[in-house]
Amino acid sequence: MKILLVYPKFPETFWSFKYALQFIKKKAGNPPLGLLTVAGLLPREWEQKLVDLNVTALKEADLKWADFVFISAMAVQKDGVRELIARCKALGKRIVGGGPLFTVSWKDYPEVDHLVLHEAEITLPRFLADLEQGVPQHLYTAGLEEWADLTQTPIPRWDLLAFKNYNAMCLQYSRGCPFNCEFCDITLLYGQRPRTKNREQVLAELESLYNQGWRGGVFMVDDNFIGNKKELKEEILPAMEEWQAERKFPFCFNTQASINLADDEELLKSMVRVGFESVFVGIETPHEESLSECSKVQNKNRDLIASVKKIQRHGLQVQGGFILGFDHDPPTIFERQIEFIQKSGIVTAMVGLLNVLKGTKLYQRMEKEGRILAESRGNNTDQQINYRPKMPWESLLKGYNKVMTTIYAPKYFYQRVKEFLQEYNPPKGRKLHPRLYHLPAFFKALFIIGIWGEERSYFWRLIGWSLFKKPQVFPLAITYTIYGFHFRKVFLEQAEPERVPLTFPDTSPV
Repeated sequence: MKILLVYPKFPETFWSFKYALQFIKKKAGNPPLGLLTVAGLLPREWEQKLVDLNVTALKEADLKWADFVFISAMAVQKDGVRELIARCKALGKRIVGGGPLFTVSWKDYPEVDHLVLHEAEITLPRFLADLEQGVPQHLYTAGLEEWADLTQTPIPRWDLLAFKNYNAMCLQYSRGCPFNCEFCDITLLYGQRPRTKNREQVLAELESLYNQGWRGGVFMVDDNFIGNKKELKEEILPAMEEWQAERKFPFCFNTQASINLADDEELLKSMVRVGFESVFVGIETPHEESLSECSKVQNKNRDLIASVKKIQRHGLQVQGGFILGFDHDPPTIFERQIEFIQKSGIVTAMVGLLNVLKGTKLYQRMEKEGRILAESRGNNTDQQINYRPKMPWESLLKGYNKVMTTIYAPKYFYQRVKEFLQEYNPPKGRKLHPRLYHLPAFFKALFIIGIWGEERSYFWRLIGWSLFKKPQVFPLAITYTIYGFHFRKVFLEQAEPERVPLTFPDTSPV
């Protein structure tokens, strides 16, 4: 068999870091770990090619070469999926679809020949067995409470990848989340009981990356890395720390975790010792009633700013996710979000409008209430929503724009960066990972932001302060100026008058 694995293109969002990546001549932040893992599940004797449309074009010759085209995607990639399916069908290619988009919305893709849904460790072997017998079926699904045993998950096929195109590699330790937020689809896809790989697997994956020549950033893609804290503290982190030390810390890590990370001093210290540098935390909102509404129980009844500060003081940068558009959001929510973001020192604040993902508890509730207007596009930063909000749409859009124009205006953004860096102290002995492309990136920042940017006066004040007053944070200061440049560019592009709806989104039947 000749298998072509194709990852569709992402639209431009805050999450793409498109403009930041241009400074270091990288085409994407991370590779498609799901497809690389699927590749590891396929028979080794089969020929395989990987095409990530975020870093390279798909040639017609590649499509003609393939016996099957495997596509994996998330909801935000649905436009790219449609284009890819059309190209495959034009050449008569058989398609195998999997991943979150197809798992949730498989009925929307009848033209896909074989839908291998849910976790590939369960359904892909069934498809392969039928294929060998010459009787492959159209649909393969897992049972309602049938979850994969991650100890059977193979090492990703890194040999299919061109490392030079990516800013960081990625690994997965666990799937599932112990929490069940109303708007989130993680428990729908992976369950509420975190399942984990064992110590030997994690070390084998690290070793595989290391032997392939990778040095630098590794994103642990777990939706909640600390879902199983006991095993993490007793087994995984100590093993990772030992492995890192033996090889002189070739990797630095970032991940995603719930805010209760702040409650565990031992866990924080252990993550920092391993080499974790940043963590994404879903803050969502400082409004307690909205937290109750969306069942964000882990964020309730706590001083969220104090929790963020504690994580930062231990040496972890906090990236934060924020949502506007909850039913209980008061008219003051926009000012409160701005105030929270500024006080917390969360430099990378990802603020989006609430979007209702298909299959979630929120979707089920709003569908019963007759408030779903369309299927979500999976992008919460393009100034569109797919439900009828309680707050007037014009007020919600205006408030969202106010938050974004404020927190990423040079005055507020650079103030937040400086205040964070004044308190932040990189852990002693933390190894830097300089690369040749960092030097031209530095000079690009000086030229593009420091000379031509509207924020140039703020840029030079921050650079001067960090260089002479606190040189240990100078590389991070440069990085943040580039992040700010990216966020402003993306927001301004998405806020063009012709792209902002002046009336409520179309309410015709879906």
